[in-house]
Amino acid sequence: MIKVCLADNYPVVHFGVKSYFKDHAEISIVANVGNFLMVRDILLTKDIDVLILDLELEGLSSIFEVKNVLKNFPKTKIIIFSGLSEQIYAPNAIKAGVSGFIHKKEKLETLGISIIKVHQGKIIMNETVKKNLALIAKQSKSERLYRKLSNREVEVLRYLSDGKKNHEIAEILNLNEKTISTYKLRLLTKLNVTNLVDLVNKAKTLEIV
Repeated sequence: MIKVCLADNYPVVHFGVKSYFKDHAEISIVANVGNFLMVRDILLTKDIDVLILDLELEGLSSIFEVKNVLKNFPKTKIIIFSGLSEQIYAPNAIKAGVSGFIHKKEKLETLGISIIKVHQGKIIMNETVKKNLALIAKQSKSERLYRKLSNREVEVLRYLSDGKKNHEIAEILNLNEKTISTYKLRLLTKLNVTNLVDLVNKAKTLEIV
């Protein structure tokens, strides 16, 4: 039996996933957590094969924290189960070491199949992600600019788009405020804009945030 922990903000998601897999022949939801701080506690006390994780989970501020989980608990596979843009977050998540990315619009049947494949050691992305990546390769240079962004730059851009100031982002990501300013300058250069408003608009146009 594949032992799974679901980490998500919303009780309705927990209820739906747990109900769907209640009588599954191969998958058992053995733990449910509502914030990132609880993830480590669960992994320390339970033998978890697959962690289903929402990137917007309360307490999770950086993809680097996900990388740390993978480093500290190498036997546990991670599948990102999120409503965030697949086009940008799936490649970055896979690069960080997770085993798969499933958008929340997909059927739970797809999630189940993915859990089994990941447990077998496979790296999976759903068909939507694969199609998006194929389309990206055919897009213009400006439309492919986001591919040059690092995980950290994507995170900073996301918080800037949410209206957060440099000092607020620095506190969230536990970085120096000057470092955030540097990331901001890099983003302006890479996305070929000169101010924050245009930066945010460009990010939204390219579905980066």
